[in-house]
Amino acid sequence: MERHDGKMKKRCTAVVLAAGSGKRMKSSVAKQFIQLDGKPLIWYALRAMEDSEIIDDCILVTGEEDIPYVRREIVGKYGFGKVDAVIAGGAERCFSVANALQVIAGEKMKAANRDGYVFIHDGARPFLTEEILRDTYRAVETYHACVAAVPSKDTVKIADVSGFVAATPARELLWSIQTPQVFETKLIVKAYEMLLEKWDSLREQGIVVTDDAGVVELFSDTKVKLVTASYGNIKITTPEDLAIAEKLLSGMK
Repeated sequence: MERHDGKMKKRCTAVVLAAGSGKRMKSSVAKQFIQLDGKPLIWYALRAMEDSEIIDDCILVTGEEDIPYVRREIVGKYGFGKVDAVIAGGAERCFSVANALQVIAGEKMKAANRDGYVFIHDGARPFLTEEILRDTYRAVETYHACVAAVPSKDTVKIADVSGFVAATPARELLWSIQTPQVFETKLIVKAYEMLLEKWDSLREQGIVVTDDAGVVELFSDTKVKLVTASYGNIKITTPEDLAIAEKLLSGMK
């Protein structure tokens, strides 16, 4: 795809994470399969990828036992042609991402993505927009690594071990991080290889990495650019979140 500036768009692979459980949703059904307006929650993120001019293909990461169901009842039923692979996740989010990156690095997809970009997205964020995908694509072209985010609306306190306020960071410097988190393929593959190699040592030191940007921050000199996204790009984690999502959807009709 050639753009107005004459550049050719690089290949973009989405990694959609849907290997979570229904624990915090207080549900016996994994949250990615909970119904939202008549469709499974994961449908919304996959539809955004399917319809996007930015995303070329997709790896869907789910529970190993759910793979046949997902291939049949999600990918096949709804015709998500960009889903190149459905793979098993790991015990933690970072292992799920690592599994997907190994597929990309091993060139086990229909088209290789050696020099493009990887968009890592939580399948529990149903309100991903083409604008967010486009803005993060433009940012990763320039900065090599970026994350969707919004400025914090709240004052945030840092607590001590006893539950008392230890510090109050300046609110204008605080951002709430979302997904997608977007990186040059070679950069994120290398960072995750280092994470797996150093995993035991990191745990011994008490170092915990909670998102993909943190992996890049830890194992490269690349600064991660914050890209203003949308306060509507919420993550469904609790029943209250699901109720908010239903209201947002009803307002879009």
